[in-house]
Amino acid sequence: MFELFPDEWTPVAFAKEIRRGRAKKVRVAGEDLALFRDHEGRLAALIDRCPHRGVALSLGRVTEAGTLECPFHGWKFDREGACAHVPFCDVPADKRARLGATAVPCRERGGLVWIFTGEDARGREPELPEALVEPGWAHFQYAEEWSTHWTRAMENMLDYPHLPYVHQRSIGRQLRAPAERNAHLELEVRPTSYGMQIVARVEGKQSPAGLSWRRPNGMVLDLSFGGRRMKQHIYCVPVDEKVTRMMLISTRDFGLFALLAPLYWLLDWSNTWILREDRAVVESSQPPEVPHPSEEKSVAVDGPTLAFRRWYHRELKPRAAQKVDVPATSLRKGPRAS
Repeated sequence: MFELFPDEWTPVAFAKEIRRGRAKKVRVAGEDLALFRDHEGRLAALIDRCPHRGVALSLGRVTEAGTLECPFHGWKFDREGACAHVPFCDVPADKRARLGATAVPCRERGGLVWIFTGEDARGREPELPEALVEPGWAHFQYAEEWSTHWTRAMENMLDYPHLPYVHQRSIGRQLRAPAERNAHLELEVRPTSYGMQIVARVEGKQSPAGLSWRRPNGMVLDLSFGGRRMKQHIYCVPVDEKVTRMMLISTRDFGLFALLAPLYWLLDWSNTWILREDRAVVESSQPPEVPHPSEEKSVAVDGPTLAFRRWYHRELKPRAAQKVDVPATSLRKGPRAS
């Protein structure tokens, strides 16, 4: 399970998408999940496959007791995956304990639904940027799916030299002239506990925008100015080998209650246009998955994307290759949403 993206925390949906009384199907790294809330509003994630006859649990209803009812034969499962009821059968508790669905470790943090793509998340928790968890920030959320491998999408988010060309009508406009006159661009990669920070200098002048990689599949662009803080967060979530869900969360600590709030909302929405500027170019990349750093021609300003590639081919890809495909019903239960 989750062979494409094993043993990592990743957001998969916005928390507001998971409403009481109904399940939501999401696909992550080639595996379908059924997300729902129990009667207390607590989040749950089950492999979207009933252990009885394999139908999609996400097609079922959430009962008043907070269990997810299979749409085929009415088996009911709680947020831990335990089988709570089998219609027409007086199944003893000890036998019912062997009839459970598979629960996946999940959390609700920063307005996002996080799942762990492995058997056991004990000792590991999702690490969120400050703007997603601190009070006093306005959040704007948006998502769309791209026809590309998640690694191509991720390295695009860390790529500075594409700005004056892909984004020449928006955030890269002022870089076009320096690029055309062959101005010197220096990109410094600073390793951090969560991934890396990227510092850009054009002709020796440091860019006011801060860029960081949040391992494994997150990016934060810091656009703060004049004492006002504004940060863009993007998560490149693997749906399968060919599709990536791009999750954008724009945050700012100003314009929260002002009369001009609608104008600030337009500012937030404009970031979706910038995201779409990347789409066609990234979707055209061949091969779809980023190759080893030695397999494509690179130059000095490719440092940040090469750092990501080295991590991917050194850490995550070998782990994926070694992962054994265990039947979903045999997976151990992991920690749940708090």
